[in-house]
Formats: sequence, C-alpha cells, structure tokens
Amino acid sequence: MSTEATPTVSVIVPNYNHARYLRRRVDSILAQTYSDFELILLDDCSTDDSQSIIRKYQNDPRVRIEFNENNSGSTFKQWNKGVRLARGKYVWIAESDDYADEHLLERLVSRLDSEKNAVLCYCRSWCVSADGDVVGFLHVSGNSDPDRWSSDFVVNGREECRKYLTQRNSIPNASAVVFRRDVYERVDGADEKLRLCGDWKLWSAMALTGEIAYIAEPLNYFRFHDSSVRAQSQRLGVEADEYLEVIRWIVERVTTPETDRRKVCEELSKRALLDGYKYWMEALERSDPEAALRAVDGILELYDSGCVERWELADAWLTAAKIFYRQGRPARALLSILRGVLVRPIVAGRPVKRAFTRLFSGS
Repeated sequence: MSTEATPTVSVIVPNYNHARYLRRRVDSILAQTYSDFELILLDDCSTDDSQSIIRKYQNDPRVRIEFNENNSGSTFKQWNKGVRLARGKYVWIAESDDYADEHLLERLVSRLDSEKNAVLCYCRSWCVSADGDVVGFLHVSGNSDPDRWSSDFVVNGREECRKYLTQRNSIPNASAVVFRRDVYERVDGADEKLRLCGDWKLWSAMALTGEIAYIAEPLNYFRFHDSSVRAQSQRLGVEADEYLEVIRWIVERVTTPETDRRKVCEELSKRALLDGYKYWMEALERSDPEAALRAVDGILELYDSGCVERWELADAWLTAAKIFYRQGRPARALLSILRGVLVRPIVAGRPVKRAFTRLFSGS
C-alpha cells in the first residue's frame, strides 16, 4: 500500500502498560492477510517498556505513532482520539493485550462490504490466559441462549438492543469488532464519562442505526488476566452505576410511547444489576473474597425488589458461607448455610446435603 493512498481500514491500538503483550498484538496485525490498512499505535504515558517497543515499528510505512504528553486516564478518550486520526472507511480497535488470527480483517471487512446496512461486524473470540493458554470460547455472561453464537447471522440492530443489549453487553470484546467510521462519528463516538461500559453503550448506539453482522469463526484472542479482574473489582460500585445508566439509556430508545417505559426500565435495570452482582460474586470468590462478599450484599438488597429468585438468594448465601469458611470464620459460615437452607424450600431437593456439598467442594 502506498503511503499516500487512503487506506480502507484504520487499525487503532490504544496501549497503556501492556509491554508484556504488545509485540504479539502488533505482529498479529501486521501479519493480516488483508493488507489495505493503516496502523495507529497510541500510548497513554505508559510507565513500562511500551514506548520503546512501539518505536521499533516506526519505520514501517503502515504505522503511525502517537504518544500522549499526559495520561488521559480513559480508555474511551483514547478510542475517540484514534478515530479522529483515522482515515479509513472501517475501523478496528485492537486492544493492546489481545491478538488476532491472520484472517480476521479479511473475513470481517468482506462481510461489511457485502452487508451494506451492517454498521459493525464482530466475530467469535477465544479466551486466553495471561501466559497465552487458550482456555475456551469467550462467552456472553449470563446468556441463556449460548447456541446463538455458534453460527453466522445478520440482525436488525434495534431488535438486537431490545433482546440482548438491554440486558448485558453481548459484544464483549472490542478487539473482535470492525465498524464503519462514519457511523461511529454520527453517534458521537464513545462516551468519555464512562469508565467501564463505554463500549456497551457505543455498540448499542451504532446498532440503533442499522444492522449487526456476526461471524462464528473464532478469529480473535481475548486476553483474560488477573490484574484486569482486580482492577475492575475495585470499581464494583462504579460498574454497577454505569450498568444501570447504560441499561436505562438503551431502554429509553427501544421502547415505544405505548410501552410503560418506566416500568420496563426499572425491571431491566434490576435484572441487569443482579446479573452484574452474580458475575462478580462468582468471578471473584477466590481472587478477591471481600469484593465477592460485597456482591452478595448487593444481591441481598435486591431481594425485596422481587427480581431475585429464592434459589438465587440461597446460592448467594452458600457462596458467602464458602468464603467465610476459607477465611477461618466457621460461625459466620454456618449461619450463612442456615440462611441458605431456610430460603430454599425442600422441593429444591435435599437442601442441607446440597449446602454442605457446596461449602466443602473445592475449598
């Protein structure tokens, strides 16, 4: 590709302190079978070796480098900066700790070229450990229809918002997405006020303007590492607030005047918050037990709203019991077991035996 030519795709890598993963990320982009792209490497004042790694690519004619003079403190400010610099018709925001199959751009760009009404196309993702071990597919948290993502589809974006995006972010990794730059600009880009859920709101805003295309072939490798889980768990309260904000924003745009919008919004918000608490409770049970206990408290507070089933409440108590037991607090563990047994009726099937099995399993 000539340096004077306008590329079809702009690939944006927003980096902050991911020196450990950066070479593999950039090399997986430069090795793409689709070659009509520019690569914009952004660094948000990293304190590790990131900038020296990025400079190694400065002589590649496909690469443009932008170092911030001051840390922006925001992933989504970096997204917006990258898109302002972009010249391509399509944009791929390739997160700096992930990497890609060499055919990702070829497949996703081809689908966008053929589906003129699709505002974005995304693919299935592998989930990868910090050390690069593939541990399975990246699943949408809390999804009740996992088979949906086993085959390709093109769907109406408004319906996607109504059925899925009003409940959770069903496009869970930006590195798996290629989108139309003009649509991104039309919806005013990513909301920089959000710290964690800006991608969710962005995909929803774009979806409301057209169709969404999906490719079931796993072409993206999402890196899941402990440091990111801890960082998010420390902001559990922030995420809960943002969760509700995004849910309300979407519901207001997909409900009709005939719908009891306030009631729908309240019910969806409660369920979304519950799903968030359950996710954090399960994910952080071992890595950050105090955060998991805060999530249990959140589930207990929601119980009076009527959106928590009795079995969900019982599971929360039993999870708390496991945490207390590991912490050497047997009295609190026993009390939590009794509460779990009391809220779950006999019809659930031998609740006492189940409770003690849950308590001692994997402890």
